[in-house]
Order: sequence, then structure tokens, then C-alpha cells
Amino acid sequence: MSQEVLLKVKDLRTEFFTSKTSSVTAVANISFDIYKGEILGLVGESGCGKSVTSLSIMQLLKDTPGKITNGEVVLDGVDLITASDAQIRDIRGGKMSMIFQEPMSSLNPSMRIDKQMIEGICLHTDMSKEQAREHAAEMLKKVGIPDPQRVLKNYPHQLSGGMSQRVMIAMAMSNDPQLLIADEPTTALDVTIQAQILDLMKKIQKEEQSSILLITHDLGVVAEMCSRVIVMYAGKIVEEAPVGILFNNPTHPYTQGLIASVPKLGSGVKVLPSIPGSVPDLSSMPEGCRFAPRCKYATEKCRTQEPPLAVVGENQKCRCWLKIEE
Repeated sequence: MSQEVLLKVKDLRTEFFTSKTSSVTAVANISFDIYKGEILGLVGESGCGKSVTSLSIMQLLKDTPGKITNGEVVLDGVDLITASDAQIRDIRGGKMSMIFQEPMSSLNPSMRIDKQMIEGICLHTDMSKEQAREHAAEMLKKVGIPDPQRVLKNYPHQLSGGMSQRVMIAMAMSNDPQLLIADEPTTALDVTIQAQILDLMKKIQKEEQSSILLITHDLGVVAEMCSRVIVMYAGKIVEEAPVGILFNNPTHPYTQGLIASVPKLGSGVKVLPSIPGSVPDLSSMPEGCRFAPRCKYATEKCRTQEPPLAVVGENQKCRCWLKIEE
């Protein structure tokens, strides 16, 4: 992995407008980089802003009440927020692609697999339809589908969940993207298929030297796949660190709670600890630290003043007054 930045996200703020005058903030001025050739994990509970972050990067909020109201998203020198629709169409599916959470609902049920794959390949390359079909079959073979020509003739409902996810990965990787965003790519799959899909993504990433933003709530997947991890809570980044440091020395109480709730083989623990409460409603965020109402270490300062995201160790950042003052 190089230290050359592929994607720079700076002060990204995404709001959802409930009316012309009122809105709720789903992503609150977050900043991070993705380096060329790395797999970056983005973790947190449901409702923390992970998927909205990915949709903001991909510029897929156009037909929703969501709008980017601040910040920059720069991919290989191009600011995606200020880019024209034509530029975005060229970049999306070409330089960057996305594997969505639910493969069964992401594939068009009325179109055969070949038509869906060929369309994307022809749009971003100068291949003929016949060449694109051969390339599609080759990509399906690459992701471990044994009879690609037969699968190309199928409709999505004729495929299993694991097979559909492989097709989604093949589609996403068809044009050799520099950046692949994978939003919970194994959520709907059983454990065996999940392991196969993760191995496949890692293999393709190494072969193509692409970068992956892996969005998940599964810390086991993060430990296996990622080199660095960002932890999000209530629309903000609360911790960022290399994967080894994060698991061996988590500094934010929220990260500590997430790691403690993962079962460990041979630990002898019969009842796993859990984090009390739930992620706050977007329309009524608490004052001060957003995690304070659920934190057993919270002080009066935590409840009234919001901590900054500060450097607390080598390559490690944390948004917690206790750690900053320490």
C-alpha cells in the first residue's frame, strides 16, 4: 500500500431536508483519506451515517431529500461535488464503483444479467457489444462462477444470494475501478458464502491494486480485511487508527464497547457486555459529546462541550475529552 492519496474527503456535511426550511444532519463535517491500494474499514451501528457517507461519495443522493451542504470529495484530483453530471457519469462505474448492501434489490429484475453487465462495460470502454459480452463472461469466471455463459442468460431471480453478490462484484470490477465502495457486501449471506466473497474481494483488490472502502458493522470482517479503520457514531468520526492498534488499544469508549461485544473463542465469557441505549435521533442530537448519554465515563464537560477529533497516538485519532486531557 502506498501513502499516495486516492480519495480525499474534507469537511463533508450531508443533510436531509424535511421541508424547505428544516433539515437533519446525517453526516456532520467528516474528513478522511483513502490511500492507493488500501482497504479502509468504516464501522459503526446502524444509523451512524456510514451508508449516507458512501452515497455522498458516489453522488447518489440526487433523487432523495439528501443534499451535500459542505465539503469536498476529491477523487484523483477531481472534486466530485462540483463536477458536472457528464463527468460524474464517466467517473461512476469507471474510476469508482459500488457494491450495494442487497444484491437482490440492486440488480434490475426485468433485465438479464448479460444486458446489465454489457451496458456498463460499453458505457465506459470502446468495446463492441460482442467484446463486452466476452469481457462480462471473463469477469464472472474471475469471481468464481463456473458456467458464466449460462449465468449471463439468467434473470436475477434465478440466482442465489451468493451468486447475485458475485455478479454485483463482477459488475463493479468490470472497468478496473481505482476505488471500490462495498456497503455491507456480506450482510445477507451465510457464513460460508461470506468467507468466499471476502476472499474474492481481497484477491481482486491485490490483483488490480485498487482501493476499497469497506462499510460494515462486523468487526470480525474488519480485522480480516482492513489495514485502517474509521469508527463513526451519530454522523461523526469518533476514532481512526490502523487495524492492529484499534483492536489492541481502542481509545474511545464507543470503540471499546463495540470490541467488547464481539464473542471471543475460548474466553469463557457467558454473557457479552452491550452498550446501553441507542444511537440518538438525527433531529435531537445531545449537547456536547454525542456518545455521552450512553457513556459510563461521561463527565459534565462531556455533556456540555463537544470534543474535537484529536491525535492521541501514532496514527491514531480520537474524539473523547478523557483521552485528550490524559
